[in-house]
Amino acid sequence: MPDNDFTPEQEAQDGFKEAVCIDAMRIYDSCSDKDCLEDIRVLFPAARQQLVDSATSVRIKDVSVITVYVDLQPIPFNKGFYSVDMTFFFDVCLDLFGGPTTCAVPVNGVSVFNKKVILYGSEGNVKMYSSGSYCDDVTMPEDEKVLPKATVQVAEPVALSAKLCEYPSMPCEPYCRIPDCICQRYGGDLDSSPQRNCVFVTIGLFIIVQIVRNVQILIPAYDFCVPEKECVTSSDNPCDLFQRIDFPTDEFFPPKPTDLGGCGCGR
Repeated sequence: MPDNDFTPEQEAQDGFKEAVCIDAMRIYDSCSDKDCLEDIRVLFPAARQQLVDSATSVRIKDVSVITVYVDLQPIPFNKGFYSVDMTFFFDVCLDLFGGPTTCAVPVNGVSVFNKKVILYGSEGNVKMYSSGSYCDDVTMPEDEKVLPKATVQVAEPVALSAKLCEYPSMPCEPYCRIPDCICQRYGGDLDSSPQRNCVFVTIGLFIIVQIVRNVQILIPAYDFCVPEKECVTSSDNPCDLFQRIDFPTDEFFPPKPTDLGGCGCGR
């Protein structure tokens, strides 16, 4: 057990008033990754697949993360280590072209990417209960333990490229079943109709994966966090709001290479 006693000399030197115990999520292990997801297939509902089949070329406009499914499992015979299985669902915005004189037709589809990492999450043999949680069945499995928690942070993906291929000129990689909640966003089941063309995209992805556990930590306390800023009531007048916005000088006068730090000479 750590020593919770602090002398007045230590308190005066460090500037804190007391040592307090807090309940917090401690990061036991983490990793970051930069992935270039090359030739990831885009799935469409039947109505939009017809537009893809009649297209002659495609251009990627934007990509965003719909959600990430995370599954955490302990690794057998390697105590304290866990595999973090992540399934990324991307909303891909494309422009379809049917010929040299036709206008672009915007269409959205779904891409899926799976990734696994192994991180250390320590061990815990306790069960946690809290007030306010009640259920009729109070029995729990004897081997149930409190697992750590895996978190995934994802930066905004980078839309790199897209290409249109005749089906199946490129091998269509296996993918997991698309959840119904995502299919409903696009108005129907994805990839449920015959296909003439397939769309493959390349996406740049930046992620941070962490394994955390709920622990009690002793920290120095300086004071309570009392807000010092007064709440300002917003005005309903749009002109008053506009007057508080600074003039965007940089938009009219872009910075010179010397303002960016460095010679900017490209040598």
